[in-house]
Amino acid sequence: MNSKNNSSRSPLSKNESETMKTKPLETPEAWLKTAATLSEALPYMRKFANETFVVKYGGHAMGDASLARKFAEDIVMLKQVGINPIVVHGGGPQIGKMLDRLKIQSSFVDGLRVTDSATVEIVEMVLSGSINKQIVSEINAAGGIAVGLSGKDGHLIEARKLRRSVRDPDSNIEKILDLGFVGEPVRIDPTLLQEFAESDIIPVIAPIGIGANGETYNINADTVAGAIAAALAAAKLMILTDVAGVLNKNKELVSSLTIREAQKMVKDGVISGGMIPKIETCMHAIENDVEAAHILDGRLPHVLLLETFTKYGAGTMIHKDE
Repeated sequence: MNSKNNSSRSPLSKNESETMKTKPLETPEAWLKTAATLSEALPYMRKFANETFVVKYGGHAMGDASLARKFAEDIVMLKQVGINPIVVHGGGPQIGKMLDRLKIQSSFVDGLRVTDSATVEIVEMVLSGSINKQIVSEINAAGGIAVGLSGKDGHLIEARKLRRSVRDPDSNIEKILDLGFVGEPVRIDPTLLQEFAESDIIPVIAPIGIGANGETYNINADTVAGAIAAALAAAKLMILTDVAGVLNKNKELVSSLTIREAQKMVKDGVISGGMIPKIETCMHAIENDVEAAHILDGRLPHVLLLETFTKYGAGTMIHKDE
């Protein structure tokens, strides 16, 4: 009888035995949590494969270096698992700093910066230049392939002058406000973005539009994100803010809202201030074939992954009436 060891494994040499790495017999709890997280995420990865997410990036998340890196990692992760992320960014604080540095005064009406011809040049320089390229660089450093755009590229965002009016409380006369080169989207041409969706490229868009006569318009980034999401019939519109999401009258986070419920909260004054235009953007997107809109706390690390790949999410989701 042949007593030779028939095992396919070769015996370890003395040196290999001395350098062999060991691990404890019991699997650490952290590893189990990682495995559970991956297991929980898998159905969502399958569900959203080849879908488009439009992400509005702004607020504190954009001004904090650590959060900016984590945001870039999230965007790259979404692309890696087969989702098509499109980033639309703001930049109000950075614009304000540059205008101060150049000693150019600016004012606001209803939260919108009055933008004259001198100011709009600075706005475009900051949004399409320094901010856009910084975000592109972060995504590329995280392993992605990002390309910076503005609404002028590929006729992406055709815009017109935004009209706003106020009513004098004493005379009850309505007055038209002149906001200068503040615009609103008229038409989104999705051709360029559709081409990118078939590639490894992640578009990063500055909210600058072009008018019928070549004018440059500064557009609210939330509005641009909503318009792009609607034009592409995106699966998700995700707006990063500096609050946890929509809060009820008891200041508790509301995890899910229908359009009807959101309208009632606005009417009752529960949703107020700067949250109103964000909710209106979300509702408009949903009414134009976007499956769901999310208002998320950009101060929370990896909030995009938490909202996309976990059962309970991390912010407020707005969806169609059931």
